[in-house]
Amino acid sequence: MLSPYDPHYDPLVSTSPGVGSAHAPTYWTATAGLPPQDDGPIASDQETEVIIIGAGLTGIATALYLAREHGIQARVLEANQTVWGCSSRNGGQGQNAAGRLTRSQWITRWGLDVAKQLDHEVRTGYDNFSDLTRQIDCDAYAGGHLYLAHRPEKLAYLRNEARVRREVFGYDPRLLTAEELHRDYCDERDAVGAMLESQGIGIHPMKFAYGLINQARAHGVKFHPASPVQSWSTVGDEQLLRTPGGTVRAKRVAVCTGGYTGQGLHPQLTNKIMPILSNSVVTRPLTDAEIAATNFQTRTFLTDTRTLRFYYRLLPDKRLQIGSRSAIHGANASAPKHLKLLTDAIARKFPPLAGIGIDYSWWGWVDVSHDMMPRITQPDPAQTTWYALGYGGNGVAFSTWAGKRLAERVAGKDAGQEVFKLPIYNAPLQAPNLFGVVRSPALAPFRRLGQRILYQWYSYRDER
Repeated sequence: MLSPYDPHYDPLVSTSPGVGSAHAPTYWTATAGLPPQDDGPIASDQETEVIIIGAGLTGIATALYLAREHGIQARVLEANQTVWGCSSRNGGQGQNAAGRLTRSQWITRWGLDVAKQLDHEVRTGYDNFSDLTRQIDCDAYAGGHLYLAHRPEKLAYLRNEARVRREVFGYDPRLLTAEELHRDYCDERDAVGAMLESQGIGIHPMKFAYGLINQARAHGVKFHPASPVQSWSTVGDEQLLRTPGGTVRAKRVAVCTGGYTGQGLHPQLTNKIMPILSNSVVTRPLTDAEIAATNFQTRTFLTDTRTLRFYYRLLPDKRLQIGSRSAIHGANASAPKHLKLLTDAIARKFPPLAGIGIDYSWWGWVDVSHDMMPRITQPDPAQTTWYALGYGGNGVAFSTWAGKRLAERVAGKDAGQEVFKLPIYNAPLQAPNLFGVVRSPALAPFRRLGQRILYQWYSYRDER
């Protein structure tokens, strides 16, 4: 029996993500079909080699690669249902990216050599994701990614990004005028130009995750929903994780909880992620007349150049999906103004769709790190605990590769590999620090004050 979905859950202040809670009412949940079989909640004390906490894309992929490539059959503990968190609430945009920083920002932060190495790693991860989308029936559409300038001043930014991608990293981006965008892709009235990247695959994220679960179960992986970790201790060389149904002992633990990482899960994770809400809606199906009026020629996904960006695309059944940032607090997530932000954006970007009916509306937490880049690491070499967190909203493609790399680390196969010297692998997460707010875990909720101020500044700067 599922417990009710709590739309106001907030990982920064809530003590528990729930036990066996139903999925959020997303379009993906409604259209994914029957979920794969699982192994039921933990119902007695258990012992295993590896525990993975979190049954989203990262946790599923980690378990799959541990079993398939290293012969280690892990148990995956999930507080609610498999694919309950980020992996069933995102926009399904698989980009050749990791974290929030662009490749030009990589150069500024780490220098050209490291940026090129990081590009190779992220590109390899994207290629691996692309291969997976061809193995799994997930409505994959390899149409690339359109990055839309929402103001004339942003055209120079796109020209520079295109130049860096072409001259430094060897990509083939194409700059489009507004007229070319409107003629060949869609009549998006908010855009004054665009950059087209050929790397980009839109997917049905829940179908994709279900396909990965089936692969993992075929290799002996056990999935346990309704099994939240209520306490965690170490005795000798064993990790003891207590769930409502029993304690699980393991030699190694990998944490893959994304934006739903609670403050009380483990000291190494306390106050290390800033959870940020993102809202998404899906409209009713567009009529043929509406398709013609908006001139949708493609299902290529789009994002704009706002700091608080909008991400959107036409789905296979002719619905429009659009998302952006929303409430500061979970308690305020259902306020009508956050839905209005998205419906106003639809009207601005696609005037013929103003007032169109919304069939699905949901929100979810994004895991933002202190430097806007993910970490796949062992934070303390003296403890057999690892995590992969901090995608910042760009985890659809990279999360599966992060799972593969995390599996290598948990299996002890990372020693001596140069790739693990990259910044996303060689240092732990630090506590986010917005506007100088104290980093103490007890004061973590007050970071929301800094977030509110930043949102107001970003909105002013984006729209002035």
